[in-house]
Amino acid sequence: MTVPIKNKDGIARMREACAIAASVLDSLKPLVRPGITTQDLEEAGRDFIASHGARSSDYGYQIGSRRYPAHTCISVNEEVVHGIPSFRRVLRDGDIVSLDVTVTYNGYIGDNAITVPVGRITPKLEELLRVTSEALDLGISQATVGNRIGDISSAIQTFVEAHGFSVVREMVGHGVGVAMHEPPEIPNFGRKGTGDKIKPGMTLAIEPMVNVGTHRIKTLSDGWTVVTADGSPSAHFEHTVLTTDAGPEILTLPRRRSA
Repeated sequence: MTVPIKNKDGIARMREACAIAASVLDSLKPLVRPGITTQDLEEAGRDFIASHGARSSDYGYQIGSRRYPAHTCISVNEEVVHGIPSFRRVLRDGDIVSLDVTVTYNGYIGDNAITVPVGRITPKLEELLRVTSEALDLGISQATVGNRIGDISSAIQTFVEAHGFSVVREMVGHGVGVAMHEPPEIPNFGRKGTGDKIKPGMTLAIEPMVNVGTHRIKTLSDGWTVVTADGSPSAHFEHTVLTTDAGPEILTLPRRRSA
């Protein structure tokens, strides 16, 4: 499939949508603490999105006959992605929680995620979060014009596995724009020099999903929540990136708040 190239107007709209997605995620992070439920975070995220005049790209997202029932994806510990918020899921000291926010604004979509600690976490989990975040940075650094998608994939896989962790293989990054999932697929594993050639004007959601144990995953009976097959913890970080002749530009960096 042809990889969409954004024109000047599309890039401007992507900047707006991604700025909102980044702002919502940045507002959610400080709310994470022991004792709060994932539904509390969901409702805050829903309200933050609405305050920007945007809407959740997740809410009602349909695969087959299933529609996603929440405005955010909130995944705890062994949950890799697509965790459904619930009042029954109370965050506890030592947990890690992935906050995944995707918004639609003015016809375009911004997508980003981060995994944060709840209270004090173990050194192993601290390393997991650090390695996953740094793998994202390394992947982004390969999103340069003239490279190929496999260069992003290889950089992520090589770094993660060198630190003794594994990358999820069934779930991948993707292009993003007028739809949440556009070509190309961006696996977190692969070989250099393979895949689509990177051109100016692509907007790519790069998102390493990294497990402490096996790379294998399974989906729970709710039809959405993806968990590690062995129950080991997982981390997820994501940015939407614009490819330019001057290098990759991260569109979902939160704007600094004034003092």
